[in-house]
Amino acid sequence: MLQQQQTNKRIKGHSPQRSPGKFCSNLLNISNKFAGTGGMCSSLAPKKSQAPQKVPKSGIFQALPMIEQTLFKKYYDRGDLPIAVNFSGAVRKIVWKCEPECLDYHLYLPIFFEGLREVEDPYKFLAVNGCEELLQKGETKILSVLPQLIIPIKKALATKNHDIMCITLKKIQKLVKSGQMIGEALVPYYRQILPVMNMYKNKRLNIGDKIDYSQRKNENLSDLIQETLETLEKNGGEDAYINIKYMIPTYESCMF
Repeated sequence: MLQQQQTNKRIKGHSPQRSPGKFCSNLLNISNKFAGTGGMCSSLAPKKSQAPQKVPKSGIFQALPMIEQTLFKKYYDRGDLPIAVNFSGAVRKIVWKCEPECLDYHLYLPIFFEGLREVEDPYKFLAVNGCEELLQKGETKILSVLPQLIIPIKKALATKNHDIMCITLKKIQKLVKSGQMIGEALVPYYRQILPVMNMYKNKRLNIGDKIDYSQRKNENLSDLIQETLETLEKNGGEDAYINIKYMIPTYESCMF
């Protein structure tokens, strides 16, 4: 009897064995672990408010970092353009290998408008001055070439480069005044060339009491856009103002 009672006590005092599945689940369940501060100090003082993060700039007015190679540079390097630089004298000039009136305007005038995107010499010098002389002596040849000039003008304005945009706007004014009916023929293409002007029309630089020397060279972009729009309205016929107003709501007519 005594021996049986001792065995019963041993069985009652013996702790039950843990099942292996439950033990593994406790090891895998670590959601309740590492819930403390880990020895970090705590304080009752209110937390300092963090400074709000600055909204990043959209960069909508930034110029394109790289400008793709133009057809003007390609043709000039191959020697296919009838133009060269004359360095004789104090001022550089351009020399034509044949008279500009004898050139095929359907081929060469769009190429020279492509060259308005160039930023390096002699390509920039040749493209700007060559385009100027072609517009002066083109007369009736320019009107038929007008649809081919829209894409080069659009690409030049889309670079958002200040110098390129100023040169292109001056050439647009020269183009409209170079012949009859050109201003009216340009009206259907306002939707392609005016959106960039709408962006920069009211973008002015606040310089306080300083002097803006860009006005001397007519390189103030906002003023140049206003002059270009007024030139388009004066030479674009009856529908010019309606189409300009549709694309640039802030524009006010100079005719009324």
